[in-house]
Amino acid sequence: RMAAAPPSYCFVAFPPCSKDGLVVFGKNSARPRDEVQEVVYFAAAEHEPGSKVECTYIEIEQVPKTHAVVLSRPSWLWGAEMGANEHGVCVANEAVVTREPASESEALLGMDLVRLGLERGVTAKEALDVIVTLLEEHGQGGNYYEDGSSCHTFQSAFLIVDRNEAWILETSGKYWAAEKITEGVKCICNQLSLTTKIDAEHPELRNYVKSQGWWNGDSDFNFSEVFSLADDHLACCSVRESLEKQGGDVSAQAMIDVLRDKDSGVCVDSESFLTTASIVSVLPQDPSFPCIHYFTGTPDPSRSIFKPFIFVDDVKLVPKVQSPSFGNEDPAKKIPRFQEKPDRRHELYKAHEWARSLQEKDQDKGQKLMRIMLDLEKQGLEAMEDILSRTEILDPAEVVDLFYDCVDTELKFFK
Repeated sequence: RMAAAPPSYCFVAFPPCSKDGLVVFGKNSARPRDEVQEVVYFAAAEHEPGSKVECTYIEIEQVPKTHAVVLSRPSWLWGAEMGANEHGVCVANEAVVTREPASESEALLGMDLVRLGLERGVTAKEALDVIVTLLEEHGQGGNYYEDGSSCHTFQSAFLIVDRNEAWILETSGKYWAAEKITEGVKCICNQLSLTTKIDAEHPELRNYVKSQGWWNGDSDFNFSEVFSLADDHLACCSVRESLEKQGGDVSAQAMIDVLRDKDSGVCVDSESFLTTASIVSVLPQDPSFPCIHYFTGTPDPSRSIFKPFIFVDDVKLVPKVQSPSFGNEDPAKKIPRFQEKPDRRHELYKAHEWARSLQEKDQDKGQKLMRIMLDLEKQGLEAMEDILSRTEILDPAEVVDLFYDCVDTELKFFK
């Protein structure tokens, strides 16, 4: 049996389940325990005709213009686990196992497709179209982990969200199906979840599964049943209920609380996997208000704080949550890959490790520190609520240093 996919969780809540006409998006990224995630911003850019872009493993055609993006990503790769663009599109991926083994040959990673969708799509549907077009053209494959001793490969699922709608996109090889969501609460995890409600699909999908003998063409076409191994797809995501119980009150804080919940399994802390980073985004359905994206940039959301980011021109870069760059000397770029593992910890990650060891050595001090941190987070959440309740337009100068200052303050408390 194939290796289990890391148990990440992604959520979206739409009004009337969510507060104040806001779409609320969240993801816990479960990855190998020692992997470092960084938070990086790339400005919008124009590209020369014929230029290429080097993704994690392969080079593909660049487009004339890429949008500004903010990403949370394992720092050895090009793509991202999750992120947002300047147009209020958010994308997160899930590694999934299907009855079709994922390809070991190097192609696009699911994580590369997250970044490509964000850089090229102005709406959720456009980002979906970008992802499936590139999937058709280049395929998906290659090692999901920074591991020289064995190749871990998975198929991909995506949650793609904007101010108006969301798409759940599930793939196996180049074949895919997608469901459009405009209300209620949805959760995707490391198992297929699409059943018979399919709003878009690969044009050859049904012919292909018939030719494989996985579907007879007479019964209802159920994507999860056709592509899952055994009954994998049944157990996914009981947590949705706890969000639904909030009845109209799903806010940034409620989403953060769900992501911190270890008892439910959403906040993963197991022998093999850890929630290495988290995101919560708040997308007002009224386009005159800014979208707000909260990132931890550190492992275990129950010990981390969510710090707000808003897209404005000339947003201040935050080197303290960026991993060191090794350029072409990076073992992830040399063939054979991953022959050694460099130290990829950024400044905030190191400060966090120190705080964790303090908590383990001296619980009182540790708890006191955590209370201070949560208070800091609360101030950030309240300041953002204030921005979303104003009638006047946000002055970009007010938030150009926002994420920078939050990271800086967090580091000062640790010192």
